Amino acid sequence: MKYIKRLLLDEIKKLIERKEIIAIRGPRQSGKTTLLKMLIEWIKAEKHVNEDHIVFVTFEDRDELDSFSQNPKDFILQYIKDNSKHYILIDEAQYCPEVGQKLKFIYDIFENIKLIITGSSSLELKNNTAEFLVGRIFEFELMPLNFYEYLNYYDEGLANMFKLWNDKIISLIFENNDFNIKTEKEIFVGRLLKHLNNFMLFGGYPGVVTAKSNEEKLIVLKNLVNTYIDKDIVSFLHISDTIKFRKLVTAIAAADGSMLNLEQLSNEIGTYFKELNKLMDILEQTYIIRRIKPFHKNLVTELKKAQKIYFVDTGLRNYLIENFSDLEKRPDIGALSENFVCNELSMYATNIHLHFWRTTAKTEVDFVASKKNIIPIEVKFQNFPNYKINMSFYSFLNQYMPNNSIIINKNFWGEKIYKKSKIKFVPIVYI
Repeated sequence: MKYIKRLLLDEIKKLIERKEIIAIRGPRQSGKTTLLKMLIEWIKAEKHVNEDHIVFVTFEDRDELDSFSQNPKDFILQYIKDNSKHYILIDEAQYCPEVGQKLKFIYDIFENIKLIITGSSSLELKNNTAEFLVGRIFEFELMPLNFYEYLNYYDEGLANMFKLWNDKIISLIFENNDFNIKTEKEIFVGRLLKHLNNFMLFGGYPGVVTAKSNEEKLIVLKNLVNTYIDKDIVSFLHISDTIKFRKLVTAIAAADGSMLNLEQLSNEIGTYFKELNKLMDILEQTYIIRRIKPFHKNLVTELKKAQKIYFVDTGLRNYLIENFSDLEKRPDIGALSENFVCNELSMYATNIHLHFWRTTAKTEVDFVASKKNIIPIEVKFQNFPNYKINMSFYSFLNQYMPNNSIIINKNFWGEKIYKKSKIKFVPIVYI
């Protein structure tokens, strides 16, 4: 079986010899179980650990869950062979009541145990572990594949060329490290655009990426939606009105990237404003949507309380609105492109704030990345024959004078100086 290489695996390998628990959260079917299996193979091969010192259990198995819940100490003791280090990998840990307290107990009494856990719901796993595992846990998120991981699965050579320029662009956005724009003839954009078309249409869930046909991809997406609603929403989070919930998810999908009028949305799906906020929290904590807040410093002219909502996976979004037309034929290509860029940047945005900018006069910029510096980012899925900048972007530059700014477009590399700001034009396929 060909595994999809995941960037997170290398991060986890660096911490495998430390005592702290490793917790991997992320959407259902994002590849957490497969990541554990890959980690097991690596531990056996690189750490020369005997197979009987590595234990994999899933709490979707009711017997395993009940045994651990009733007596976690004896549950672990049954696997201990000797005083050597043992690796205990627990999949879907969120199903265990008071899991954080039980994991703390194991962590404190067993010296030679390395615990690695996964969970599908940030809402449940994080809340149940945070209180008890402070200083005892490293937390990671495994999301659907990003574009580099997707490319690497299909064409490693093309992925390497992508990464060469992607690293430079990301370093500029998040570390303010300038780079010289590409001047040699571009020969990869056409091939990258074909991959981007498929990636933006069907998304990055591993089961979708590895499907052999578009028909199979749709079946996998359908199963993802139904499993999410049946398992996470109804059974686990106790949301009984699935019709209302599905209406909400579909309405958000149709408005992808737009600023939502929450009062209007609550009327549309037939719910109260307070309940709507609760449902939106659940959608975010179960890795269906991302919420982006506005960037503001001028309290008079700039929006402060609005939010834009994107889907964590564009394939899931397209399934909900029943549109899998090619990018060139879509009236919503602007929203879809923004959603793609938002997801790619969010992967690097752990210590970075990602916002959008809009004034009361309706001038706007798609994204503003801020750390020590601010970088405005505009997304246009258009052919740029030359340096094209809209008035809203100029308005932001005039007001904030950033050192660097970026216009993401379909195919154009270039750089223009405006006052004190370097404006870089980069093709979307390198984000």
